[in-house]
Amino acid sequence: MLEQLKKFPFGFIVCCLSFTFERLAYYAGKWGIAIFVVLEAASGGLGLTTEQGAIFSSQFVAWTYITPIIGGFIADRWVSPRLLVPVGELLMAAGWFVISRANGAGGVWLSIILLAVGTGFFKGNVSGINGRQFDNDKDTLTTAFSLQYMFVNIGSFCGTTFLTLIATQGAGYRAMFLACAVFMVIDAAWWFFGMKYLGDAGKKPFLIDNRTEDIDNANIEKDKRALTRLEKNRVVAILVLTFLSGLFWLFWYLLYMPVYYEFGPASQGGMGWANWNLGANFEMPTAWFDSMNGLLCIILAPTLAALWNKMSKKDKDPSMMTKTALGIMLLGLGVAMMVVGAGIYKSTGKPVGVWIIIMTAILMSVGEMLFSPLGNSFISEYAPKKYLGTLLGAWPLIIFFAGLAYGPLYNAMRGAFSRSFLIAAIIIFVAGALMLLFKNKFEAMIEGTPEQQKELADADAA
Repeated sequence: MLEQLKKFPFGFIVCCLSFTFERLAYYAGKWGIAIFVVLEAASGGLGLTTEQGAIFSSQFVAWTYITPIIGGFIADRWVSPRLLVPVGELLMAAGWFVISRANGAGGVWLSIILLAVGTGFFKGNVSGINGRQFDNDKDTLTTAFSLQYMFVNIGSFCGTTFLTLIATQGAGYRAMFLACAVFMVIDAAWWFFGMKYLGDAGKKPFLIDNRTEDIDNANIEKDKRALTRLEKNRVVAILVLTFLSGLFWLFWYLLYMPVYYEFGPASQGGMGWANWNLGANFEMPTAWFDSMNGLLCIILAPTLAALWNKMSKKDKDPSMMTKTALGIMLLGLGVAMMVVGAGIYKSTGKPVGVWIIIMTAILMSVGEMLFSPLGNSFISEYAPKKYLGTLLGAWPLIIFFAGLAYGPLYNAMRGAFSRSFLIAAIIIFVAGALMLLFKNKFEAMIEGTPEQQKELADADAA
């Protein structure tokens, strides 16, 4: 992939580094919001409750997932995407600046609004511009977006590993938020510098730039024929998988809350159930739990892609249902690790080793990488043409609802922590096991009978 990077236009680097800077600030700040609001004022925080901290974290994640759909709609029809991107970057800079000066919940809410709107203008539009620098060759685009995904995770890893040290090693959380704002200003400056290397990509709204895929999109809108039986079955299958991915993300995001608030050290707003000390004088930021996810994604993305490709050549590539089921089951084991950690702490009265945190991060990250990057390609392959955009939009939309729900769910569960999380672990694991049990029926819905395949082929040919 790195050799391929040298062959790509410099505009590709412009877009990818823009993502790196933005994700660096986003993931450091995402962790910072959850901790800053619950720390006592004497420790540099706002002194709000853990319940409020969980809600702020939940709302921040949710709204930064839904606004890119709105920003993409605007970029499709009315405003040059390449102009929306720096507007989004500067709005995010303003958001991080506001929270660096916040003295109460109102400042946090204003910050979240600015960050959500800024993310909406930035996130999808950078990807859209990046894709338009290439011809519509599937293999080239797959390589390009795989490399972009790596740049995203590099930003995530660097932000949560290094930028968070500003907060925990003396300067404080407000200084870290201010650093996030500075990085977003740098990102905007980088974008203005790099726009000249983007060619015509993103100069006009996406739907009027006369590209082939836009003509295809217009044809999709004109496709009014009724769905065949096989297409209806595929829509149902895609919606089932989308719902199950929402279940995965609900508990995936929820897992961060006990890591921060129960297992985190008191100096970072936690209850001290785990020992985060590294040596005699260094206390790890709980953000390093986030760092592990970024690092594992960087490692696993090319590894699993190569594995699936190798297995596909031997006609042994596991189905999407199998990968999703295994991912959900691994997440269930991650939730169970929280129960194990809580049990050890409560029985001994001593903080558990950080190995509990490491195992949880590994399980949830491997679970994520088994199926999540494949969602869009699966939908693109099997969705009926006239519902392709809708079904692709539902995949991130379900994360919005998961984001809204995990904060309130965590608040409801923490009163009876061990019992609630054990029940959740069992439910998640059983859901994955049932998916494996019914995977053949699911795959039959996707592939259809010879009669259904012929019906679809005849409808397409008509």
